[in-house]
Amino acid sequence: MYFITVSEMIGTNGDKIATEVAKILNYTYYGEEELFKVANEMGFLSDLEKLDEKGPTLLEKLFSEKPKVYLDRLQSVIYEVAKKGDAVFFGRGSQLLLNSFGCALHVLVTGSMEKRAERIVKEMNVEKEVAEKIVQRSDQNKRGFLKFAFDEDWLNPRLYDLILNTDKLSIDSTVKMITDGARSEEIKVCGTDSVRRLGKLSLHRQVESALLDAGVMHLNLYFTVEDTDSVRIYGLAHSSEEKEMIENIVKGIKGVKKITTNLAIIKGV
Repeated sequence: MYFITVSEMIGTNGDKIATEVAKILNYTYYGEEELFKVANEMGFLSDLEKLDEKGPTLLEKLFSEKPKVYLDRLQSVIYEVAKKGDAVFFGRGSQLLLNSFGCALHVLVTGSMEKRAERIVKEMNVEKEVAEKIVQRSDQNKRGFLKFAFDEDWLNPRLYDLILNTDKLSIDSTVKMITDGARSEEIKVCGTDSVRRLGKLSLHRQVESALLDAGVMHLNLYFTVEDTDSVRIYGLAHSSEEKEMIENIVKGIKGVKKITTNLAIIKGV
């Protein structure tokens, strides 16, 4: 199986390019609508809707675990659909989530402020001043999202295999460059080991988000995903009731078949 991640600066036709690449290669396309559909099936739709492609506010980060919960659930959705095979992912931090997989090609579609604003004017039927503000706000949001989610600069060139500027390149020529790159011998196929790894990554995010959401993911609680259906919980619990709650939370996660618990109960932790 193979993956392509397409990230864009707004106003560069990145979405059109990504969908056309998926069509030509016969890969499944995952944009916002498609990921939301999978999230709904996993019970995470409301979380993804609340986590727009921008970072949380300072107050949200300081006083709530919710941004981390939403992020974990977004990541679990991406890992889950990646298990299904050949796919094109559009945005949502997929270039970083799948960065360590040799079967992934990572693309950034860029352009100048002038050209991007011109496209926004035509597509949204707005004044140039408004279009420029839309471009600036989008760049700011994406920068904030990647910084929050991965502590990375979204325009760091080392995150990408191809950086394509659509000021001069047409949609067709950009698509051809990406499909040619995806078919190159240097892009290695991912096998069953990668599917297992994706499954473990997805389950890890689901366990973490469930414990965070329940307010029991304190400093002395730890867990390890030992296989795609197996979780080990260890550390300290404040009471027997909390220990039972933690176990029930993990048992309630779809796909979990085996739980190993090594929690010591210490009051006043």
